[in-house]
Amino acid sequence: MPDLGAALVPDGVRFRVWSTRAAQVAVVVYERSHDGEPPRARAELPLHGLGDGLFEATYDLPEGALYRFQLDDAEVPDPYARALPYGVHGPAEVVRGRHEPRATDWRPRPLAECVIYELHVGTFTPEGTFAAAAAKLPLLTELGVTAIELMPLSSFPGARGWGYDGVGHFAPYAGYGRPDDLRALVDAAHLLGMNVLLDVVYNHFGPEGNYLASYSPEYFAHEVQTPWGDALNFATPAMRRFVVANARYWLTEFGFDGLRLDATHAMFDPDEPPILAELAADVRGLPHHHLLIAEDETNDPALVLQRGLDAIWADDFHHVVHVLVTGERDGYYAAFEPRVADLARCIERGFVYEGQAWPPSGKPRGADASGLAAQSFVYCLQNHDQIGNRALGERLHHLTELDRYCAASALLLFLPMTPLLFMGQEWAASAPWQYFTDHPQELGERVTAGRRAEFKLFAAFHDPERRERIPDPQQAETFERSRLDWSERDRGPHAGVLALYRALLGLRRRDLTLKVQDRSSMSVGTSDEDVLWVMRSGPGGDRLLVVDFGPRADPGPPAALAGRRWRPLLTSGAEVHPDLPPARAAIYAGDGDAP
Repeated sequence: MPDLGAALVPDGVRFRVWSTRAAQVAVVVYERSHDGEPPRARAELPLHGLGDGLFEATYDLPEGALYRFQLDDAEVPDPYARALPYGVHGPAEVVRGRHEPRATDWRPRPLAECVIYELHVGTFTPEGTFAAAAAKLPLLTELGVTAIELMPLSSFPGARGWGYDGVGHFAPYAGYGRPDDLRALVDAAHLLGMNVLLDVVYNHFGPEGNYLASYSPEYFAHEVQTPWGDALNFATPAMRRFVVANARYWLTEFGFDGLRLDATHAMFDPDEPPILAELAADVRGLPHHHLLIAEDETNDPALVLQRGLDAIWADDFHHVVHVLVTGERDGYYAAFEPRVADLARCIERGFVYEGQAWPPSGKPRGADASGLAAQSFVYCLQNHDQIGNRALGERLHHLTELDRYCAASALLLFLPMTPLLFMGQEWAASAPWQYFTDHPQELGERVTAGRRAEFKLFAAFHDPERRERIPDPQQAETFERSRLDWSERDRGPHAGVLALYRALLGLRRRDLTLKVQDRSSMSVGTSDEDVLWVMRSGPGGDRLLVVDFGPRADPGPPAALAGRRWRPLLTSGAEVHPDLPPARAAIYAGDGDAP
């Protein structure tokens, strides 16, 4: 099926609609208001039926024209709109496609070179725009970041949100800026040598503003319910084309270097080939290699080995580290033990669960991941889910001592797996990151009540009065609390943590051994139950990380490796910055090895 929606062509604007529901289709053209009022409809122009539900017509209209479609007697927005300047319920705007990038010789970095930095455009800066985010990118380059990952940008309803309630999947959210502002952000990152990845959501649509079913109900499997509503119907070619076309759109028209695919385990997909394999095959046909990373809770290596993706968000590492440094066991953390030996096994194997029974369900979870390369595991200490899905949105350093946080940071950035940082992590930002929405009143009240009910089974929120103190996602203050305060990064312990992250990423970038992402040359062990050690061997010689999670905090080389001399390269403590606590982690070079 040809591209749907509106497109500029030599003789005007071509409009194209596919609907199995409408007998007649027209385009309603709007004129802009210059008095602050909403745009006004001024003409209704028919589209011609071409058969099989396809309608099309070309009219002499300029770039910037505003329109909606009329399906029989119902006027609805275009779900294929490339710009929705008046929100998901308003008229779409005809915009030009990809412009010529400034970084004309740009070639995406391979995954093995990526240090990923996840950010939410709306809370990353005080302004919350694409342009403001672009202005901060030099600071990320200086830090040692080589890839940014933008949380979802598909148009969603309201003035604020995480982006996972998107419904206008071809239109960047207007609150962040114009489509060309997004292109300029991608260009700016490329000129600084950074990949740009985009988080996309192909497992559900948001609860408000989804007009796709108004055109053709076949897009959704109405008999299959997900936590977010009707499942996307991948048994129909229409939805498969929608998703594949959308992935190609972001990669080609905006120049993204890859996609993070949200909750792929929640994609209802009864057909062959699997939609992920079809999407991967299409993306692999583009010039250059574009990265495809799955967020998938099943620990299934087949996503990489058979579906053709590049990597998996490996949450087991996050969970076992979190339990170890905080002692929390609520919710899914109950499936992980606060044992250094379990962390060692996770690092060695890639996952904790490789087919064992998963306590929340009693069913097997995961499979042997020995066939995956190190870079195919995306490890993190925190991400938007693990912070924002907490009742109060606390970051890891809010829940544990700073020395443990710094030691865990050293571990993350020493390992050969692909590290992911969440915005502000590099200076232990004081701002929480909370769940925020801006739905109409009735839906918003349900969201607030549901949010508080989620935590009923958590020990800290058994008391109904305490649950009432959970921040209301509908309140603007919840959103404002989540903005980063960039002024604090140069003060006190924040400056110390920032100095540590710069030092760790600098070592990872320069050291010949740490630059090589190789699981086979890594060995992992424990000492006295509280001490974890990881040794990596490579072109620069042996490198040893020791982390002491116990009460004494003595990260010296363990007795098992005492047969040789080790020279300290870097610690996680006051040796790096005077505002840091004593070190719990240290990195060593083998005697005679060049740093």
